[in-house]
Amino acid sequence: MADDVSNREPTIGHAREAADAVETWAVDDERYRLLVDSIVDYAIYMLDPQGRVASWNRGAQRFKGYTDSEIIGEHFSRFYTDDDRAIGLPGRALRIAETEGRFEQEGWRVRKDGSLMWAHVLIDPIRGKDGTLIGYAKVTRDLSERRAARAALERSEQQFRLLVQGVRDYAIYMLDPQGKVTSWNRGAQRFKGYTDDEIIGEHFSRFYTDEDRASGLPAQALRTAATEGRFEAEGWRIRKDGTCFWAHVVIDPIRGEHGELIGFAKITRDDTERRNTEQALEDSRARIVQSQKMEAIGQLTGGVAHDFNNLLAVVLGNLHLALKRLPPDRKLLRLVENSIQAAERGATLTKRMLAFARQQKLETGPVDVPELVRGMAELLKGSIGSAIPVAMLFPPELPLANVDANQLELALLNLAVNARDAMPEGGTITIAAREAAVACDEVPGLGQGRYVCLSVTDTGGGMDGQTLARATEPFFTTKGVGKGTGLGLSMIHGFAEQSGGRLFLRSVPGQGTIAELWLPEAEVGDPGTGTPETALSPAATTPLRVLVVDDDPLVLMNTAAMLEDLGHVVAEAASASQALDLLRNAEPFDLVITDQLMPGMSGTQLIAAISRGSPGLPVILASGYADLTEGEHADDVRLTKPFGQEELARAIQTRLRVEPPILAFRPAVDESSASPDTMTAGVGSYLG
Repeated sequence: MADDVSNREPTIGHAREAADAVETWAVDDERYRLLVDSIVDYAIYMLDPQGRVASWNRGAQRFKGYTDSEIIGEHFSRFYTDDDRAIGLPGRALRIAETEGRFEQEGWRVRKDGSLMWAHVLIDPIRGKDGTLIGYAKVTRDLSERRAARAALERSEQQFRLLVQGVRDYAIYMLDPQGKVTSWNRGAQRFKGYTDDEIIGEHFSRFYTDEDRASGLPAQALRTAATEGRFEAEGWRIRKDGTCFWAHVVIDPIRGEHGELIGFAKITRDDTERRNTEQALEDSRARIVQSQKMEAIGQLTGGVAHDFNNLLAVVLGNLHLALKRLPPDRKLLRLVENSIQAAERGATLTKRMLAFARQQKLETGPVDVPELVRGMAELLKGSIGSAIPVAMLFPPELPLANVDANQLELALLNLAVNARDAMPEGGTITIAAREAAVACDEVPGLGQGRYVCLSVTDTGGGMDGQTLARATEPFFTTKGVGKGTGLGLSMIHGFAEQSGGRLFLRSVPGQGTIAELWLPEAEVGDPGTGTPETALSPAATTPLRVLVVDDDPLVLMNTAAMLEDLGHVVAEAASASQALDLLRNAEPFDLVITDQLMPGMSGTQLIAAISRGSPGLPVILASGYADLTEGEHADDVRLTKPFGQEELARAIQTRLRVEPPILAFRPAVDESSASPDTMTAGVGSYLG
């Protein structure tokens, strides 16, 4: 009995252990079931060896829409699309899980309502202790939102790539941290000429000039971008073909999630056209400012020259009159002659000032330029000296130029003297001429037409850019104090533009200077002799009654004195209104000599009033200005201030030689209401 009891005790103990184990297993199983069932973000369920659903958690129900009673016992292939079932994907998934111990995949799955979801699927085999397959554990995660976000990101990236590639006006590309190109858009290819295959992997420094590479600018740009967060600059860049373009460059660093530098974004814009436009605008502004400055200086210069002319006219006139009355004293004669020479030099200076101000009167006409230059050969030789040879190169035939011959001689002499002064150690001067046709906007400052280009070339030291830019400015000279007025080139510049042409200077340091005077061609049939007017010898004239009009009392007295010395009877008027009073009330006059610039009424206005009152009365206009409207009183004889007695006598001789008998002055009347008596002109004395 005792043995039986002893034999039964272990049995009772084992049963208790077994019961405890079953209870523990049941508790654990319940915990696992509760754990799995509470998971709603994953579908976790079991399949039997044939693939039928054996368990179902709430996550599976949420994802797929089936309840336990609807799905348990059904084959899991119903979750697959028709296409996947047609290719046997469900069965293959189970075989892979069984044979390889795991099946994992992403793909489309079907919910109860027929909608699709993108699922991540994991299938593991479940085996007993003896290794027998008893089913499968299947875990599914709904990745539809993540896939949609990823697809949206991919679309965005694709659109961004298309956007970047589609941009043609900007070069947009990436660099690695070392500066090598890693991407390349169409704009970069268009600007720089490289294709993707040619440039990706190459260092971006090849786009820089040699000078920039030597100074380390590419590396400095990357350092600045990396340390300061941005690099921006403008400068010259090089295309594949070696040409340059002006670029605006921005470089930004690209950093990873942890702030590490992973490369650079580089954007380049071709701003060559903008820069050229801005440069042209700036040049235009500079030219406008220079033009305004020159206009202001010209007005000042013209005003000074006008007043100086009046003073010189008085000085020269009085000196010439004094010269006639000097006693036979050689020393005194030399002093007066020296004074006359000094005054004449002053007159030449005022002509230059008026030429710069474009206010001297030009007597233009057809000029044979080669003949004029050859006629100046002795004058040029005497002015330049025999040590410097002058070569003349002219074509066999050259059209006539429409220009003032006397002013052209003066301009050419100035250019030749400047060329001589530029060669203190000797050299050669070449004077040449050629014909040129200019199209519209082809040459700055020249209108469309045909021109004669007269050039003076020296072999001197030349001028640098700064000196060349200021060469035609008034009073600018490099000859030193007392060796030049600084008006030579500015005078030629003003004379050329007033003639309808242009002065161009080209110079290279160490290679000499070329001064080109472009003059318009004379039209066929233009009047003129083509050479400077031959001086008329003053001839004795019959005494005349002359009315002199000038608001400057010194000039008025001097002109009257010279006329009286010539034997004429002179009446003086200090204004145009006083002159009209004398013409109405005094004895008839044979000639009127009037100044141009007077207060109240100008000389041309006075001439108009005289022509209405007495159309045949000869008038001479005295002025240093070319201030008349083109074509206005073009046939009037002019006296250029300052003038001497010889010029005065010659002007009178020229004027009276072409005049009809003089009529007495009468005021203008309304012919429609005038009686025959009032319209009868009185006959004066014509003594010419």
